[in-house]
Amino acid sequence: MRDPLILLWLAALPLMGSPGPATLSLAGIGTAYGFGRGVPYLAGILIGTTGVLLLIATGVTALILAEPALVRVLAAVAAAYILYLAVKIATAPVTGRASPLQTAPRFLAGLALAITNPKAYAAIGAVYSGRTLVADAPLSDAAAKVAALTALILVINPAWLALGALFARILAHPTLGRIANIAFALMLVGSLALTLLHGARP
Repeated sequence: MRDPLILLWLAALPLMGSPGPATLSLAGIGTAYGFGRGVPYLAGILIGTTGVLLLIATGVTALILAEPALVRVLAAVAAAYILYLAVKIATAPVTGRASPLQTAPRFLAGLALAITNPKAYAAIGAVYSGRTLVADAPLSDAAAKVAALTALILVINPAWLALGALFARILAHPTLGRIANIAFALMLVGSLALTLLHGARP
């Protein structure tokens, strides 16, 4: 199998689809609030992650990485926000039965996490720079890779939200639901720590 598009997707899927701040937050929100109430947050994640892809494709990320002070600020903002989101998930009502008065994270929350997500820059950057779809045509190659990776973004992230919502249905017992919420929150914090330890910063 030598189709460059298939090879790109095979390389990207484990990197972009593996647990990280965005994917785990989607699963946690699905568990705590259900799929429907997580859709605005999902929309923010989708647009923000696609924005990260465009920043990488246009070379803007290279300019950001050239300013160490800016990198540190963005990393600090990302860490603080992810910790806040972890607390919100851990303390949310269990099994997707949050009261309508209990505010689920919304569009701007998803957008903020996506554009400051260290793993997104590392994973998308690695796949984007490591593969060529259209030889000897840089603009066509960039457009093809943006389209291919956007398609993955549109599949992977809703799947994680749906997975969390499925857990909400399975974990009907309040104690199990609380354990699931806390587990997703801890995994979210752990994914941030691992990403920062490996030096993957925006």
